[in-house]
Amino acid sequence: MSTPVGDVIARLAAMPAIADGAAAARKSIDDLLWRRDVRAAAADFAAGSRVHGAQASAALDGADIAVADDSPMGRVLAAAQALTGEVPGQVETWSRAPLQVLAHLHAVTARDHAPAEGLGRPRTDFEAVDDPLSLGAPPDAREAAGRLALLGDLVTGAREESALVVAGIVHGEIQAARPFAWGSGLIARATVRLVCADRGVDPSLFSIPEVGMVHTGRAACVRALKAYAAGNLPTYFAWFFDTIRSGAQAATSGVPGEA
Repeated sequence: MSTPVGDVIARLAAMPAIADGAAAARKSIDDLLWRRDVRAAAADFAAGSRVHGAQASAALDGADIAVADDSPMGRVLAAAQALTGEVPGQVETWSRAPLQVLAHLHAVTARDHAPAEGLGRPRTDFEAVDDPLSLGAPPDAREAAGRLALLGDLVTGAREESALVVAGIVHGEIQAARPFAWGSGLIARATVRLVCADRGVDPSLFSIPEVGMVHTGRAACVRALKAYAAGNLPTYFAWFFDTIRSGAQAATSGVPGEA
């Protein structure tokens, strides 16, 4: 059934550059899933994806370390590890209750970084908002909450549209709105996994989109996210699809990359 949000995504996905980019990115994941060595060691590849994905996501937030400890960077890595490990168990719920999943993931991610009363709920205007990528001031809390609600409509309503376009929008919106006082970037990157698993693109979660983002470089990541916030979707999606391709290739390379 066509929905207003689905119509918007369909028009976006029909743009030639975005359609071609999505197709190439999807092929890279398909090639990964059809590899015999990957299918023969599925549990190992899925586990490796979680480990490298958490490390890469933490690195993008400034915690470029290999072992979680009690240091500030170690606690960021621990949060990324807890978040990435939680994703597989949330895939089934994601399609029908995405805001519930986001609240749960925030509670898991920020439990050592935010007060208990702030876990699992959107921020207020009285809370400081973390900005590890130096993206600049976020929208006010009311706008962020509204964008989060629209994001829920996107996930539940655009069920027939391009999965990777939806994944890109979900990631970009959470990064732009930063609906939580702490950890929005980590959660945004984890949603790429959620959408890909939910839509059957990467149901076993072998690819490592976070490593793909690291491979492009932190500066490129920031430029792309600023392009998204400014409404320059072709530039943002060119970067996003590049990270998907690179993340699929990284699953069998054993090299997580550097930020």
